[in-house]
Amino acid sequence: MGDRVAALITNLNKAIVGKDEAIRLVLVALFSGGHALLEDVPGVGKTLLAKSLARCIDGKFQRIQCTPDLLPTDITGTNIWNPKSGEFQFMAGPVFTHVLLADEINRATPRTQSALLEVMEENQVTLDGMSRPVPSPFFAIATQNPVEYQGTFPLPEAQMDRFALSFSLGYPSEAEELQMLTRLSDSAESRDLQPCITPEEVAAIQQQCAAVRVEASVQQYLLALVRATRQHPDITLGVSPRGAVAFQRAAQAWAFLSDRDYVLPDDIKALAPHVLAHRLIPAGGHRATALVTGLLDTIAVP
Repeated sequence: MGDRVAALITNLNKAIVGKDEAIRLVLVALFSGGHALLEDVPGVGKTLLAKSLARCIDGKFQRIQCTPDLLPTDITGTNIWNPKSGEFQFMAGPVFTHVLLADEINRATPRTQSALLEVMEENQVTLDGMSRPVPSPFFAIATQNPVEYQGTFPLPEAQMDRFALSFSLGYPSEAEELQMLTRLSDSAESRDLQPCITPEEVAAIQQQCAAVRVEASVQQYLLALVRATRQHPDITLGVSPRGAVAFQRAAQAWAFLSDRDYVLPDDIKALAPHVLAHRLIPAGGHRATALVTGLLDTIAVP
């Protein structure tokens, strides 16, 4: 792992106290070329994590506060008539950024949620027959509250499948929360993070991650987990082929962050709950994470 990546992790740890695993997972999503879904209660640092990441990679940051009255054009942008030039002029929406935070995404209507489908898959926005690429790298972080569902619209399977990973930050420990309070009055702590890596370097790291070796036996193990979700009697909808691709790319990024140029079965096991669970539709009141854990216990490790 390069010095720039180490500096990035150090910088993020300055802003997010005691969330090493969450920082690692969000970097896995970024370096694998995917997107991240944070399902957590308000006030645990989801927005701070997204803003800090954008600052550290010297990238542009945009935030969308999702509400039921939000329109698709509020995300993608729209064409506006310019009387001076006598033609329509494109006004870019917040999606034209490096890091996009869709806060409480399930409060937007399905029509508005669908505005993110194309850009999350193809890194472009099509409006009035013209496709416009978004900046590279493009990384979307969406949040939703798993406790309060009043006035929300559950994300469809096609939307959930576009998130490489799903995870939560959780509450800090007592010591970590005390450290947060101490930092409020500690002027020596730098809350104004300085960029330590560029978007171009992030794109180069994504290429390095894609080159990490995945042996045939590890691929077969990964595929066995994916295919088992499609045949499980307690799972109505299993993982798609797109999910299998995202799984391998995430494992490659996890290995890269572990200073390895090859993927281990342990990488697959560590990431499986975060990559697979949110893609499943359990049956009979079962919990998706418990089903994934059960598969990890039953499928032989190479």
